[in-house]
Amino acid sequence: MLKKLLLVAVMLIPMLASAQTLKMGLVDLAEIFNKMPEREAAEKQIAEVSKKYEAENEKLGEEMKRMYDEFQAMKEDELPAIKERKARELQDYNQKIQQFQQTAYNDLQKLQSDLMAPIEQKLRSAVEAVGKEGGYSLIQPKTPDVILYFGAPVEDITNQVKAKLGIN
Repeated sequence: MLKKLLLVAVMLIPMLASAQTLKMGLVDLAEIFNKMPEREAAEKQIAEVSKKYEAENEKLGEEMKRMYDEFQAMKEDELPAIKERKARELQDYNQKIQQFQQTAYNDLQKLQSDLMAPIEQKLRSAVEAVGKEGGYSLIQPKTPDVILYFGAPVEDITNQVKAKLGIN
């Protein structure tokens, strides 16, 4: 029993010693990301594409309204085959609009992912570089919902990462 306790103590001593040499940092990723000029350019491009999709969707909606009004204006004594054809056209056009909206949504999601991924990677690389240069063992995002408690001294490295990226 004593041998086991000694073995555990011998194993814990190096861990406790290394815990005292940990250097931890916090970084406000949202603040940095929001100040990156590449993000602004990407968001502008996404907004321009989104406006084009919205304009096209509006045109489709106007056409749908015109078709619906035409269908509603049909006389009660109209031939059933004609009413049926118009009703099918309305359904088909509605499906076309829904398909367009889904495609537009998917395209915008892909565009956002394609444009933001390199920016996020650049930010991660800068954090990693500051971490290596500063000898940090751990860098944690500086968000209240993630960090509950830190007992060891922690440095905020947000300004160092911003400097690495050339951001004020």
